[in-house]
Amino acid sequence: MDRAPLPLPLPPLLLLLLSLWALTGTVLLQTPGSCPERLLGEERRRSCPRPCELDSDCGSKRQCLCDGHCGLSCVAPGRTCPWPLALGENVSARLLSPSHTFSALLEVRCHVGFTLANGLDVIIRRCQGDRQWSGDEPVCTEAPSSQPAAAQTCPLPEEVTDTFSIEGDAAVGTSIRYSCLSGADIVGSSENYCEDNQTWQYPHPICKEVYCHPPREVDQGYVVAVQKTEYEVGFDIHYLCKKNFLLDGPQKVTCLSNGSWSASPPHCRARCLIPAERSHVVVAGVKRWPFDVTDTMVPHGEVVTFFCKHPDKQCSFTATQSCFDGNLQPPACYLEPTWLQFKLFPHRLVSAIEACQPADME
Repeated sequence: MDRAPLPLPLPPLLLLLLSLWALTGTVLLQTPGSCPERLLGEERRRSCPRPCELDSDCGSKRQCLCDGHCGLSCVAPGRTCPWPLALGENVSARLLSPSHTFSALLEVRCHVGFTLANGLDVIIRRCQGDRQWSGDEPVCTEAPSSQPAAAQTCPLPEEVTDTFSIEGDAAVGTSIRYSCLSGADIVGSSENYCEDNQTWQYPHPICKEVYCHPPREVDQGYVVAVQKTEYEVGFDIHYLCKKNFLLDGPQKVTCLSNGSWSASPPHCRARCLIPAERSHVVVAGVKRWPFDVTDTMVPHGEVVTFFCKHPDKQCSFTATQSCFDGNLQPPACYLEPTWLQFKLFPHRLVSAIEACQPADME
């Protein structure tokens, strides 16, 4: 379906904030105090999932999550809502979240010259626990040629629109819903009603501050950060390993808006002793004696090539092994030369004889 140019019936800043919040794609666990009571009937829902208070009420495959007017409910976070949608004429839709799973947001917009029944040309719908998008299916009709008088609205201060994603209309007689742009929990009512005198029924809520707990220490490594009991969103922590250990994992992690770190801490991996003394090996593409390698050791992740003798022919072939956190085992075909072989017949060592031809290995 061709997409018509997008009109701007809502303040561009408000739509941008809605999109930024939705793109986090995060399903947040809710506490009983931050989720509305079960109010089935306020939305047109087929059914509500089983009510709960804790994850333990829901079994192993579901979590206790806030599901709009259904309140705290047992929901499988990975369940999806229909996408793409079969839309009517003069309507287009796009996801505001990375996927169409539970709590994802969907923007539905009328084409230029058309509006919804409430006079808007764009609405935001949420993926509910019953695998349906919130609200009614949109129907866009041709807008009248003359604009009606502006509806009376309740004010939304800039500090509110800068802090929250607002779903709904601020017109008299209608309700709005708040979602923290940071992904934090809401302190106060998540819904509000615009009274006839253009004032809000409740004070605007606030967003609870989100912090990350200190990350775990890394064996044989260091956490490079100011020591705190909790870290603010956006705070970076760096990791370093002690001498002769190699960092395996992220060098930096960041505190996210959901109170978790951007990645698990890394590991500091140990070097490996080369399990050969009297035979050449290949390290970093160079054929050399093990005692010519510094400390006779290779770093974690290094590939070492060993020389093995053909069981029936006077030729050699190679086999490789990798160092993993201090452990490097020789291949099963490798046989360490004796001291006499090494001293008296160095030219007969397996690593010194002619390499097998491809036909020899068949």
